[in-house]
Amino acid sequence: MVVNKTLMRRILLVVAAFGIALPLAAQLYHPGEVLEYRVSYRAKMFPNTEVGTVEVSTSELPFDGRTCYCVVGTGRTLPTYRWFYNIDDTYRIWVDTATLRTVRFTSNIRESDYTFESRYDYDWPDSTVHTRWRSRQRPFAEKNMPLSAGSMDAVSLFFNLRSADAGAFHEGEPAVLQMVLEDTIRHLRYRFLGRETKKIRNMGKFRTLKFDCQLGTSEGFSFTDGTVFTIWISDDQNKIPLYIESPVKVGSIQAYISGYKGLKYPLTSLVK
Repeated sequence: MVVNKTLMRRILLVVAAFGIALPLAAQLYHPGEVLEYRVSYRAKMFPNTEVGTVEVSTSELPFDGRTCYCVVGTGRTLPTYRWFYNIDDTYRIWVDTATLRTVRFTSNIRESDYTFESRYDYDWPDSTVHTRWRSRQRPFAEKNMPLSAGSMDAVSLFFNLRSADAGAFHEGEPAVLQMVLEDTIRHLRYRFLGRETKKIRNMGKFRTLKFDCQLGTSEGFSFTDGTVFTIWISDDQNKIPLYIESPVKVGSIQAYISGYKGLKYPLTSLVK
């Protein structure tokens, strides 16, 4: 099976971490919510081969003297494919329940013989974010960067969309978001393509909001070799990512909802 391993990791990150978003102050964090996804590879010789899982869960925990929402996103390859490429990634944020501002982001990535860890600490009164990261066992690199209301880590961006009014999306109109990533601000460009009824494997048919997205490269200003993907989001108050598809050199990779529990609102987008 031919799979672009770097892009497979990015697809896991897309589901576990950000989807697409709007830079809103209000965000939907609901303790007890769990979203489960399956990741599959599709090509001419492999019509639909499931290769990984992703889970995003929200709880409420004490952190640094305050009450915080804790959101954890994990991505793993299925046991059958761990001999080929073993992924065990964890992303985590702590969000102040009073201000709905992210306090800290961490990642712990283990992919075969590659490891990477990072931590971002937010100082909102000073409008700065302190980032530190390293790969393998090298010394940590660190950087302070200016912070705006619309620039956040990937997991925080994921939840911004959750409180958006679907009426605010204008079909075909491009927009750009900012994502904090180690020593730079990456840009996520997206367009709302309209509403569509989408069939999800083993889950039924859903009314969805469809978006075309592209993650930029260096400093976010070049989109020529970034990650391209299409995402379908539930057309209801939950606005959860339901299906994501991204092309690779041979075939494509999909991630789709396989289970959910603890949603704050009824999943009224499910029609069959």
